[in-house]
Amino acid sequence: MVVVTLVAVAALLAVPGTASAAPAPVGYDVSYPQCGTTLPRDRAFAVVGVNGGLSTRANPCLAAQLTWAWGASGAVLTQPRAQVYLNTANPGQVLSQVTTWPKSGLTPYGSCDGTNTTACSWQYGWERAENSLTAFFTPAAQEAWVDSQPSSYMWWLDVETMNTWQSGSTDALARNRATLEGMTTYLTSQGGRVGVYSTGQQWAQIVGVVPAGSTLFGQDSWLAGATSFASAQLACRKPALVPGGRVTLSQYVSGGLDRNLTCV
Repeated sequence: MVVVTLVAVAALLAVPGTASAAPAPVGYDVSYPQCGTTLPRDRAFAVVGVNGGLSTRANPCLAAQLTWAWGASGAVLTQPRAQVYLNTANPGQVLSQVTTWPKSGLTPYGSCDGTNTTACSWQYGWERAENSLTAFFTPAAQEAWVDSQPSSYMWWLDVETMNTWQSGSTDALARNRATLEGMTTYLTSQGGRVGVYSTGQQWAQIVGVVPAGSTLFGQDSWLAGATSFASAQLACRKPALVPGGRVTLSQYVSGGLDRNLTCV
């Protein structure tokens, strides 16, 4: 979870490590940093990163890690055994450094013309989500997975200040929000369920307040930032990142691992 940032703040999110015991009921999240490592055996559920730190890169161990995720015990009945997350960003303020910014597209915010607009931000989100499904979900990978249908997964949008976001105005926050809306719209069009992952502080800096008409409104939250099982339990009582949603997962760090407590 990674790179150029227009919002200056230290990252609060942890990186998982290798296997060790965890108090039940607990799940884990893993991604490309865990390629080649021994993953926890005692998982009730698992969340796997589709990307390799950036929305334009693939996790090279995605197939193996999803197979591992589907081997979870399923002991937490309110959580799908295998879930996934996508890296997110909006690099519209640094277009000269971006090769994947859209040139056109019809969006809920009007037509994208290739410039730094809300419409192009929405289109960027749609295309990044589409790219994750079509480019990373290859036929070879699908053969290795227990289930490769997008509708079989909960899709979390990983929103962190470590990645590139627009900043400096309410319009910049609106463009960031539009990117997440574009991703949400694409994923739900494929039958996926969508939630948002962040800390309250980072979400406020990147997205701000989500209005009732947004496709993000009512989506569930996965909260980061806890440092123990006890603090993760307390985090479950915090407000959701998005109005109308629930806090359904709380991430905490223990023994070098990203662990996740169910809040529902």
